[in-house]
Amino acid sequence: MTQLMWFRQDLRIQDNSALWHATQAGQCIAFVALSPKQWQQHNDAPIKIDFYLRQLESLKDSLAQKNIPLIIKKIDEWQDIPHYLEQLTKELDIEHIYANAELGIHEQQRDQAVKNLKLFQDRTLFPVKSIRNKSNEPYKVFTPFKKACYERLHHDVPSCYPSIEKQAKIDCHIQSDALDQKDYQHKQAHWNVTEEHAHQLLNTFIQDDVKDYNKERDFPAYAGTSQLSAYLNIGILSARQCLNALFAPYDGQMHFKHDGEQTWLDELLWREFYQHVLYDFPKVSKHLPFKDETKKLKWENNEKDFKAWSEGQTGIPIVDAGMRQLLSTGWMHNRVRMICAMFLTKNLLVDWRKGEQFFMQHLIDGDLAANNGGWQWSASTGTDSVPYFRIFNPITQSERFDPKGDYIKKWIPELKQLDEKQIHDPYSKNANAHLDYPKPICDLKKTRQRALEAFKSL
Repeated sequence: MTQLMWFRQDLRIQDNSALWHATQAGQCIAFVALSPKQWQQHNDAPIKIDFYLRQLESLKDSLAQKNIPLIIKKIDEWQDIPHYLEQLTKELDIEHIYANAELGIHEQQRDQAVKNLKLFQDRTLFPVKSIRNKSNEPYKVFTPFKKACYERLHHDVPSCYPSIEKQAKIDCHIQSDALDQKDYQHKQAHWNVTEEHAHQLLNTFIQDDVKDYNKERDFPAYAGTSQLSAYLNIGILSARQCLNALFAPYDGQMHFKHDGEQTWLDELLWREFYQHVLYDFPKVSKHLPFKDETKKLKWENNEKDFKAWSEGQTGIPIVDAGMRQLLSTGWMHNRVRMICAMFLTKNLLVDWRKGEQFFMQHLIDGDLAANNGGWQWSASTGTDSVPYFRIFNPITQSERFDPKGDYIKKWIPELKQLDEKQIHDPYSKNANAHLDYPKPICDLKKTRQRALEAFKSL
């Protein structure tokens, strides 16, 4: 019998749960739906779509080497996909449709309408609903969730699926649609595609950098992070492959020789945690705060302040450097993401949902679960969020994590001439200094107090 493999956010042939099972069940044809209107509704960044489309071309070539034809169809909205699949399965005499489960509420609604669909857990290391507390309820805080994951990993590290075999040639007469890539940005210089490239990045990171990850990951001027988030997000890499690469030097067993290895595992588990939260608490898919009491928070939502933040013109160098990195590359260093998010939500008292949307519209690794989790953490509205009274001082953060101002100088060249003391707060010693750079749009102490009062009033 012929099976249909429906690719979504899992554009790889190695270690792909649904693809492996589909090929075990018989001859396989692959399918991808391109949904521009849906992308727009979900605020997917043009750079992320470009990245996806380029990887799709690579996937098509990889599948062709296995004699698996790929049908690409433009179906603007997800609600129209089930009807198309029903027609396609009749036309091609398909027995079952195979796919990897997606965890957002819209994705689940789409999949529930598809007949003969077999879903597999592939987005996470552990199946959703499998990590539970003693009351058999989902975890709401990261640390006990992580502890439960550690116990599972000590017992058994999830293994990768075997490589799929080349199948006999199969006739598929369905013509694919073309999508005009000119509608999307091209950032190919920094973000190469292909599974081979992703594995090269992963292996280089494990061999050369992971041991110092705990020391260097917070310093944005260093290349101290893995840079794998974009590849994990659209499924060029799986979380299992990352885990297996991490423990490969220890015969596949959970073991740490360096603190950096454990710190990186913890970051993978933060990603895992937010995916499980997305599934267990659908309200975070609906633009609602995790903490219900924070629905009543009175946001200022000053449009002028938001515009300055979104353009990297706040007069707070570390914030502006981060926003300019985002606008230029489609990516921002994680420490700086937290600084920018907390400045917007606490000092400017702008609703976290505006920041969440802006990041999604610009990030190459924009992922609903991780982005929402990060924003709600910074805004103190989410699961495991910082207490509302803990508010980053962006100047102090800058002095600590960019001590020489190298990151700021890269993204704000107009401050290059300043020394490492002045660059973090250019107008602190001389409010009338003549610089081609805006003065701070807010008083950090006063706006901190305003945020504290807004939260206390709840």
